[in-house]
Amino acid sequence: MADVVVNGAVLKCDKGIAPCTMVVPPSNLVSVENQPVATVMEFTPANIPTFGMCMGTNSANPAVAAATSAAMGAPTPAPCVPVVTAPWSPGGKETKVGKASFKILTKDDTCNCMWTGSISVSSPGTTKSKVG
Repeated sequence: MADVVVNGAVLKCDKGIAPCTMVVPPSNLVSVENQPVATVMEFTPANIPTFGMCMGTNSANPAVAAATSAAMGAPTPAPCVPVVTAPWSPGGKETKVGKASFKILTKDDTCNCMWTGSISVSSPGTTKSKVG
């Protein structure tokens, strides 16, 4: 049984310098502890804001590559702008969101940033609700 992720969960990226707080729209119909429950479809910039800076060793990120080049090859961090192009995986049980059904996001799920970062959940925002 995995912890359900809700609005305010703490996310981390293995290429980011700082954690960020997940934003789940209040329009999601399912809630836990007065917070909307996230689905695997919460992977847009509106849901996953910046992780502060992207590590200077991540040359896959064009901003880091440019900053490193400008610093004569010295690894230089650059502002993090996550680019996630696919839903979180694998997801928990399905739930209705409006007329559609999506899998619930759990603490064990991950998604990937186009700049080679792996994004995971540090803290789901609740400990009282679990999904199988």
